[in-house]
Amino acid sequence: MTAQALDRRPISARKLGASRALASALARAGVTPNQISLTGMLAGVASGLALALTPLAPGMWWRVLFACAAVLILLRLLCNMLDGMVAVARDACTPLGELYNEIPDRVSDTATLVGLGFALGGLPLLGFTAALVAMFTAYIRAMGKAVGGPQQFCGPMSKPQRMFTAAAAALFCALAPAAWQPEIGVPALALLLVCAGAALACLRRLARVASALKGARP
Repeated sequence: MTAQALDRRPISARKLGASRALASALARAGVTPNQISLTGMLAGVASGLALALTPLAPGMWWRVLFACAAVLILLRLLCNMLDGMVAVARDACTPLGELYNEIPDRVSDTATLVGLGFALGGLPLLGFTAALVAMFTAYIRAMGKAVGGPQQFCGPMSKPQRMFTAAAAALFCALAPAAWQPEIGVPALALLLVCAGAALACLRRLARVASALKGARP
């Protein structure tokens, strides 16, 4: 296993037998990690589009769009986990793979969070703000690694937590009776949580990077 493979976000689901079996099957089938990363990006973009279309859907089709968005968000997270596992299984960890791992993530995050802002019960400004803060968390992580520190994946509202929050909000909107909907839309509430949590994560990551660099030899 390469150093690149070891320097990954800790995800407990990687240890599940089903996850390992699926990753092994994809590797044997010749599916590349980069193809999985791009599939995840397409799922992320499609989730954002589905969310943004909910105010325009006729009848009750907005519920179907919310449900589709939730499934697509979870599919994106599955791809995010599997691309690294397949890379390890195929011994295919490369510098180019890092680009395929990082850039699609930023596109997916932005599409999903902005889409949630335009969804029924959302606020576009909150969507754009959440996307910006989410990107800053990734920037701090990448910058910390670039200057010689360890990558910081701490939350709250790290990437998996942001996406689970968005998926939960979409699923609630898809299934909950109208009487359960709060006065402030669930998408807007979810985005407020993402903004607050990701801002705190930025501060924690900055503090950890600074502490690691202070302890390093000049």
